[in-house]
Amino acid sequence: MIHEAEETLTFAARFNRAGRFQLEAAIQSAHAQCARTGRTNWEAIALLYEGLVRIAPTIGALVGRAAAVANARGSDAGWSVLQHVPAESAARYQPYWAVAARLLAALGRTEESREAYARAIALCDDSAVRAFLSRAAKSLAMNSAIAASRRR
Repeated sequence: MIHEAEETLTFAARFNRAGRFQLEAAIQSAHAQCARTGRTNWEAIALLYEGLVRIAPTIGALVGRAAAVANARGSDAGWSVLQHVPAESAARYQPYWAVAARLLAALGRTEESREAYARAIALCDDSAVRAFLSRAAKSLAMNSAIAASRRR
């Protein structure tokens, strides 16, 4: 299926007119390459998201871009991108809060990260995702407690 998708994407590229679905497919292709190469080209994914956001600035594309930028260029850069997501769009969008929690934790903003994890968990309908986020929040709490004990 990956090979077939790659052929279709290559065919679409011949028209020299990238559209929303082509960019979304290219992002998935870049992720799928990890199965072959063992690594994810986050810079390529971040650039593809930048193109996607220009064409279709959906909440999913905006949050995906922030996550990709964080993986490619660091948590500070990803956080900066995430701050441009409109608050009214982010308020009830669970992936926004999950990405915010991870970035805030990486930036050492533990209390804000805890709050973002709590919000992401509260907005989550999927039990597996909720369990994943709960484990991440517990890990954050444990790491925070360990760091506090070392400072004493």
